[in-house]
Amino acid sequence: MRSYLLTWLLLGVLSCVGALGSSGSRLLVVTDEPKEKDRYSKFFSDLEGRGFKITTESPKSDPALFKLGARTYDHLLILPSKLKALGPTLTPQILLDFVKDDGNILLALSSNTPTPSSLNSLLLELDIALPSDRDALVVDHFNFDSSSAGDKHDVLALPQPTTSRAGVKNYFGGDGFLAVPRAVGQTLGNASPLLASVLKAPATAYSYNPKTEAEGVEELFATGTQLSLVSVMQARNSARFTVLGSAEMLEDKWFDAKVQPEGGKPVKAANREFARQLSAWTFKELGVLRVTQLRHWLNEEPEPSASKNNSSIARPDINPKIYRIKNDVVSRTPMPIPASRKLKRDADHPTQTYTISLSEYTYTHWTPYAPPPSDAIQLEFTMLSPYHRLSLTPSPPLSDANSTAYTTSFRLPDQHGIFNFRVNYKRPFLTTVDEKDTVTVRHFAHDEWPRSYAIGGAWVWLLGIWVTVAGWVLFVGMWLWCEPGKSERGKVKKAQ
Repeated sequence: MRSYLLTWLLLGVLSCVGALGSSGSRLLVVTDEPKEKDRYSKFFSDLEGRGFKITTESPKSDPALFKLGARTYDHLLILPSKLKALGPTLTPQILLDFVKDDGNILLALSSNTPTPSSLNSLLLELDIALPSDRDALVVDHFNFDSSSAGDKHDVLALPQPTTSRAGVKNYFGGDGFLAVPRAVGQTLGNASPLLASVLKAPATAYSYNPKTEAEGVEELFATGTQLSLVSVMQARNSARFTVLGSAEMLEDKWFDAKVQPEGGKPVKAANREFARQLSAWTFKELGVLRVTQLRHWLNEEPEPSASKNNSSIARPDINPKIYRIKNDVVSRTPMPIPASRKLKRDADHPTQTYTISLSEYTYTHWTPYAPPPSDAIQLEFTMLSPYHRLSLTPSPPLSDANSTAYTTSFRLPDQHGIFNFRVNYKRPFLTTVDEKDTVTVRHFAHDEWPRSYAIGGAWVWLLGIWVTVAGWVLFVGMWLWCEPGKSERGKVKKAQ
């Protein structure tokens, strides 16, 4: 009895720990001196309030990201460092291995502190380029904070970012203005679909070194929207890497500061809300999808009906591995369906239906996922190439408080072979959903072919057969029962 109680207690503790985040709560902060952490006290207080367990280490102490082949931390925050390298335990290869093992990294840069060479090498591996001049920063003579950078124009006053294109959810938006002091601009490679820019520089911004290029700029690193102030990369395993061009955005003084755009009124900076959104996305508190339930069965089978004792619901074969060509299949979430909520099926025109339930993690709990209005979740029924590609629509009767069920209806093609039900949903800022269920599609069995009289096109041939038979019977009858005439008998006798 005691062992059972301990087991249940352990499961309860684990469930509580797992509820703090979809991918863990262990956070390592790498900074040169622990005293610098006081400059970001409000930011770290927000993280601790969301359940993160923060450990602060210096690169000189060689913090280990792995122990016995397993990650010792779930997330990594790297603040600006004056060191040329971060040590043997934070090399580019180890950081890449951390990402490959589902670890998430938030890298904060500052133009006041040159970026270590090891981090430069890491960013080049991800196709993110920094200025070759380590003291370069982004300035804008039209979009600056007139209250704090009226002369240097190195503190940008920008509205919170909007969606880059239709069909993409915006996890970083708002109505406020951001103060972006002395940011390090980045350029992103065009070849990688894993990179995205969260906050771009205005069209009038450019990157230069105020120390060596005060009189004039001969060769610009990048200008305008080519410059990304906040960049993100989501790996194929859905691990996340974020580059924040201005670490000063996370400081306490900019959380409470007021921003005055050129020609505008002073407004409170939205840096605290943006820092919360950016860290939540990076550490997988936002934009995390999961598949809760999925199933399929033959639509041609009888409706589920109650058993004799009414204690359970009789069901057809769920998730069969073999179908027949032109079969009508149903895929549903594996939950009991009351009679009042059963789907109506047309016996004359049966269809195949596929349903998948999706949830999205939002800070502390799972919520039903709803894509943007211009986006669609699609199902592919494939064998090498798709035979069907159909959009899934929400099904409220099959949804619940934590997930949304999406469904569509179709009939299997007239082709035998090995097929896959596949939902491959990849969108910016969302973890990948790639669900595949392999089934076999066979031919008709010898006793499954329809009878000839059930085929309308065969009625002509059937009629021809029976007309031929009737004509032959009529001819034989006439031959047997019709005797010769009298004149013919007389001629035969005379001849004899």
